[in-house]
Amino acid sequence: QAALRTLQVMQQSLFISASHFVQRAGIAALAGGEPTRKAMVDAYQRRRTLLVDGLRALGFRVPAPPQGGFSVFADARAFGSDSRRLAFDLLERAHVAVTPGVDFGAAGEGWLRFTLSAPDAQIEEALARIGRALGRGR
Repeated sequence: QAALRTLQVMQQSLFISASHFVQRAGIAALAGGEPTRKAMVDAYQRRRTLLVDGLRALGFRVPAPPQGGFSVFADARAFGSDSRRLAFDLLERAHVAVTPGVDFGAAGEGWLRFTLSAPDAQIEEALARIGRALGRGR
């Protein structure tokens, strides 16, 4: 019981309370981080446009581009109704990993989730590979 209490205190100190250097970093980010924040927002907006436009050009439907998230949820039913099968095919044939929509529930079947966290060049390459795999050559 005593050892458990000691471990609990250690866990709280390490994972719940921010250490001093993390607090200082947070203060610095809040005090002068606007240029960095703006650069990140600009990068993600650029990636969103690149990915959404590229997916649409390949035949995916993207009715609601993300407004603040890191993913694009695209209707892939033009390529089949089994999102797991399509995700696996893209991984196998294009070497591009996506998440099948059905992983988010039955209503997601036929949809795929793509990430915006990759650099622009990787998104462009992924779109080209997906296009070739789907016979839509890019």
